[in-house]
Amino acid sequence: MNATLDPDRLHEALHDADLRVLLMVMFHLSGDRKWLTDPYLPRRDVRLIADESAGFDAATARQIRAAAFELLSGGAPRAVVDSLDEAHMLEMMSVCLGETVDPAYAPLMLEDMGFTSGDARWRTPLAPEALAGSAVVIVGAGLSGLGLGMQLKRLGIPFTIVERNPEAGGTWFENRYPGAGVDTPNLFYSWSQHPNPNWSRYFSLRDEILAYMQETADGLGLRPHIRFSTELTRATWDARRNSWRIELSATDGADTSAARTSTVEARFLVSAIGHISEPNDTRVDGMEAFEGPMFHSARWPDGLDLSGRRVAIVGTGATSMQLAPAIVDRVAQLTIYQRTAQWARATPEYHRSVSEGARWLFEHVPYYARWYRFTLFWRYGDGLLRFLKKDPDWPHPERSLNRINDKHREQMTEHIATVLAARPELIERCVPTYPPYGKRILLDNGWFEMLLRDDVELVTEPIERFDAHGAVTRDGAHREHDVVVLATGFSIARLSARLDIRGAGGTALADAWADDNPSAYLGITVPGFPNMFILYGPNTNLGHGGSAVFHAECQARYITRTMVEMIEADVEAIDVRPDAHDDWVAKVDAAHSEMIWTHPGMSTWYRNRHGRVVSTSPFRLVDYWRMTHEPDLRNYRTVKARG
Repeated sequence: MNATLDPDRLHEALHDADLRVLLMVMFHLSGDRKWLTDPYLPRRDVRLIADESAGFDAATARQIRAAAFELLSGGAPRAVVDSLDEAHMLEMMSVCLGETVDPAYAPLMLEDMGFTSGDARWRTPLAPEALAGSAVVIVGAGLSGLGLGMQLKRLGIPFTIVERNPEAGGTWFENRYPGAGVDTPNLFYSWSQHPNPNWSRYFSLRDEILAYMQETADGLGLRPHIRFSTELTRATWDARRNSWRIELSATDGADTSAARTSTVEARFLVSAIGHISEPNDTRVDGMEAFEGPMFHSARWPDGLDLSGRRVAIVGTGATSMQLAPAIVDRVAQLTIYQRTAQWARATPEYHRSVSEGARWLFEHVPYYARWYRFTLFWRYGDGLLRFLKKDPDWPHPERSLNRINDKHREQMTEHIATVLAARPELIERCVPTYPPYGKRILLDNGWFEMLLRDDVELVTEPIERFDAHGAVTRDGAHREHDVVVLATGFSIARLSARLDIRGAGGTALADAWADDNPSAYLGITVPGFPNMFILYGPNTNLGHGGSAVFHAECQARYITRTMVEMIEADVEAIDVRPDAHDDWVAKVDAAHSEMIWTHPGMSTWYRNRHGRVVSTSPFRLVDYWRMTHEPDLRNYRTVKARG
């Protein structure tokens, strides 16, 4: 920070400061250790968005703000402590949180907060012509694809992103239903190296997230590398040339009648199509007879007017919990068809706006945004994972996994019962029978309160068939609807095998992952598919918290460091060894055997039809960060460049 801060804006903004974060800033700027000792020790706070007072009384809070004003208003702020070692980082993290932090997090957070760098680097800078033969094709311009593009552009490695949609954004472009938003605090759901200081909410809605992604594509010069309205139709590995032959089909937006085909050659192929880009193909008798609009939530029609209409939502997962409260005031009648009750946390912060003062601090005060991001990382990161392990001695496995999991069940049950106290029959329908976190935990943004309305009906009888005017449930009841929204989730069985990718010997990825059983070493590489990488691949989804963007950055780092090592060592191609892959899969499966997602009686989209968990990761964020930090080419079969 080089500019002198406006003292009037600073004084006003400090009233909105998170004091635990402000104390870390003050230590950076002064080097005075008193800000890390009593009486300036923040109180531990486990809420998603912590109380900004940090547990201090009014007098101490005034002292902290006054000292901060003096430090920050005395000319352009410059850090006394700008370089941290792991010991100092560990101490500051522990003080900031009011609890002891595992030392394993120190090197991770030094990188995530920008005090050190783990990014791929050239030993000796290479000229563009030396990199011309190392082109990369990335499929998908969502968060993962754009994140990898940032790193490739920085390294000077040529790349092209092919995107089937006419704009960047991936799932955030496609999912435009009312109320769509993030359920991870968005200051953590963002790129560590390209943060957004201007979020309007702590849990932002879809349009703001999409704008952030598209502004990033523009601001970092990624847009010229993207071929929009373009799909990969086939990719074939050429063992003679050690490269991928990639066939593409491009259209002019929605007009698919005049597709233009082309073929490109690339040394590397990266799939960044993610988990939630293929809607479930829901089939119920009579669907074709329904005369009104019927569509999946991810295919929301432009210009759809719901005013005064009778709307049905099929499903009660994350989409429905966002959508229903957003439209209930517009519709004449809202009918929600529930197959399974969902656990949801009371989240008063969900609708909370980021104050002008807080935004000013994020943008102008050195270190403030970095430390605030850290506090979110901690609360929404790994803390929950240890409570999702099965206790073999727990006497109530039918309802929970362990003592803490049972406490979470009690807390969420109490929340549901309190909100629905006036309607006891709803309580019975809304309290799940499976352990908390067995399915993705949801955030209550007014869902249960909405169910109390006279114009809302929660139906637990399965739909037996549709007819021209509505739905008939198994009990014979007929309900009339004008619009039906299928909030029925996404198909993850195939993941990147939805693309026609042919590896060594012409083997299709769909065959390698047959029987709904995708797997990849580190979730990134697959035996028999040389020089192919996957972003957001098998067992990299997060079921316990965390941020998909964080995982994507781990993967992008691993991929780019691998590419740099290959280029510098004159390695033309790599192919992960089957034993390395199989050892990884065994490690994943063994870890999952102790986790909630393999609990008897659980049914979740994280598992394939045989019961194997193929979506979620069983590891802490810090563990996955470490596993993907340094590529080891000994785990790969390598082909040296021809001399």
